[in-house]
Amino acid sequence: MPSIELPFEHNKIDINEDAHDLTRCGLYRVLPPEGKKHVEKRKHVLQYLHMLPLDTIGTPKFYPKLTRKMRAIKHPNLIYPVNDLIAVHICPDKEDARDYYIPIEPPVFYNFDDLIAEVEKRISVLVDKYDEPKNAEEKKFILEQCIDAVCEVKTEPNGGHNGGHNTRWNGNGNGKLRKFITKFWNIYGNGNSKKVSVTPFELKAIKYLMIRDKVGLGILDPFIYDPYIEDISCSGLGHIFIEHKIFESLKAPVKFVDEKDLDEFVIRLSEKIGKPLSYRTPIMDAVLPDGSRINIVYGKDISKKGSNFTIRKFSKTPLSVLQLIEFGTLDYIMAAYFWLCLSSGLNCFVVGATASGKTTTMNAITTFIPPKAKIVSIEDTPELQVPHQNWIREVTRHAEGKGEGSGVEMFDLLKAALRQRPNEIIVGEIRGIEGLIVFQGMQTGHPAMSTFHAASVEKLIQRLTGDPINVPKTYVDNLHFVILQNAVKGPDGRMMRRITSVSEIVGYDPYTESFNYIEVFRWNPENDTFEFTGNMNSHLLEHVIAPKRGIPPAKVRKIYKELEKRARILKKIHDSGITGFYELFAVLSKIDAEGVV
Repeated sequence: MPSIELPFEHNKIDINEDAHDLTRCGLYRVLPPEGKKHVEKRKHVLQYLHMLPLDTIGTPKFYPKLTRKMRAIKHPNLIYPVNDLIAVHICPDKEDARDYYIPIEPPVFYNFDDLIAEVEKRISVLVDKYDEPKNAEEKKFILEQCIDAVCEVKTEPNGGHNGGHNTRWNGNGNGKLRKFITKFWNIYGNGNSKKVSVTPFELKAIKYLMIRDKVGLGILDPFIYDPYIEDISCSGLGHIFIEHKIFESLKAPVKFVDEKDLDEFVIRLSEKIGKPLSYRTPIMDAVLPDGSRINIVYGKDISKKGSNFTIRKFSKTPLSVLQLIEFGTLDYIMAAYFWLCLSSGLNCFVVGATASGKTTTMNAITTFIPPKAKIVSIEDTPELQVPHQNWIREVTRHAEGKGEGSGVEMFDLLKAALRQRPNEIIVGEIRGIEGLIVFQGMQTGHPAMSTFHAASVEKLIQRLTGDPINVPKTYVDNLHFVILQNAVKGPDGRMMRRITSVSEIVGYDPYTESFNYIEVFRWNPENDTFEFTGNMNSHLLEHVIAPKRGIPPAKVRKIYKELEKRARILKKIHDSGITGFYELFAVLSKIDAEGVV
């Protein structure tokens, strides 16, 4: 198992001290109102505060939620809640560029291994009598019942017991289950069926740890639950690292110091996910139940620092275009341009480096696809989220063995998608020969979107027309516009995501063997603004979209008035307080139905 090394010498406290006594202590009385409210709900956080050397690191500030404005905090020392059980302490490390991310769980850093081993031994005779649980909630419920059956809570200072603490079963609609467990334990329990004597705090810790380790992902659970985390990574022996939406790169006190422990951990992790690792199959890609993507590499023979893993988390609800405008990723006029283009059935690639926000942006702009459209999405791992009801979501399946037909690749799904009469095909990411099928679909009138790894429009075209994709050069202008997105440094030195340019592909000149494209939007790093360089000079707006909207050639400039109108509509929606992904789509659907635009 990994070890936990707190970044400070901590005070010793009596973990069996009654929590209500703690709340009457001097430390509780000096906490600000938000802090008192926080520790009253999670009393183990107050126990954690008693452990802290407050004279050297200071009393953390308490926040009910985080905002992006908090990025400006230079040396954060704060606590925020993740859920009803878990809180997080962000504190500075003066000797490192990374601050600490410390999950505060109910057991508050004490070792319960021996106690849990005893409880596990006793419940082993109970769990086998249950049917196989159908889901995680059922597994959690059964585990709680078994723990209650074999544990007895001390209620007196001399170690006496309440003799029947399992009153939580009464009135829960499961009396038969309670009677069965009690009867079975009394008959078949270990020895004389003596129960494990525990304090209320120990019982709470046992339940939390056993559910965390047997139902969840063990020590990774707090990171999985935290909505502010983007990436969780272990690079081998050493700390687990965190990419945080507010405080960027952080390190956890959780670290692996033994190669064998790390190998055992990743093997157990892979087995829990249902894709066991071995020396023969040392690499695993999978999707966790919450939608997060995990990659594991097993063994020092291919990973010199030891086994490693990376979990890339995804929000349950995607960010909307209006939220991206709040973050400065784009502006209203650019969003209006995307709205006009996508509602007109034009083809788009979102291009950039790893972690530049490509998928986030592509998810966001799907709200501009006509609401009645039939959409087919194709991915290696499910990351896309589309608000439309008529959405077919397809995912590749990699071959497990040598049997023919066992694997379904992106190429196969794309060929099938072209027969499904979609109004839009969305490909999670183009890497290989499937790119040619996408362009063949564009050529036959199937609008398409995708993400692509490239640093510029030139590099994009080079990769598209070269091996292994090999798109004919005369096909490239079927791709109407390219969104180039990058992670850039802001004035404060922190990373931020910006759409640095939007370019329209005009065509290919066979005589000069060159491609013509127009940059219609450009990010200005000097003042962090966007320049509409294609104003009154857009090939797509004037020669593709305007004719589709019935605007005669002599009045083609009217299309720019339409662009400005849509930008004003988006701002008005934003000013009204609507920012959510699905809420924005609902408003845009209503606008479409009423023929406002």
